[in-house]
Amino acid sequence: MKSEKSQKTQITVQITVNAPIRKVWQVWTTADDILQWNTPSADWHTTRAEIDFREKGEFLFRMEAKDGSTGFDYSGMYDRIINHEHIEHTGHDGRQAIIKFIPESGAIRITETFDVDEATPIELQNDFCQGVLNSFKRYTENDTSK
Repeated sequence: MKSEKSQKTQITVQITVNAPIRKVWQVWTTADDILQWNTPSADWHTTRAEIDFREKGEFLFRMEAKDGSTGFDYSGMYDRIINHEHIEHTGHDGRQAIIKFIPESGAIRITETFDVDEATPIELQNDFCQGVLNSFKRYTENDTSK
């Protein structure tokens, strides 16, 4: 889909997580938790997570294939944060993302809309990001310590 504001191609992925917003928000915004769930599949992992969770704060996530064949840094700055509702950030490559946390019948629907990387096939980006959300859901719903 093309955004009128940016005229860039965007993708939206979403998932519903059966957990209270306080837990969903904490797991989404805490580096130790991000290290556990930020993976699209069992053959990937996040080896580093740094997060200064405030407007104008920066983040960096290092994702790598477990076999060492590839990896990348995903980094940027938080532009806007509405506690328990909304996060906007801009990557250091200029691509923007908006994440919304929407209460829905005792659960939280997370929608993430982001500018695509024009050098990477859209289907691959969609599947990668949906895989990360699926991992987030599994981790959040199964973690009873929070």
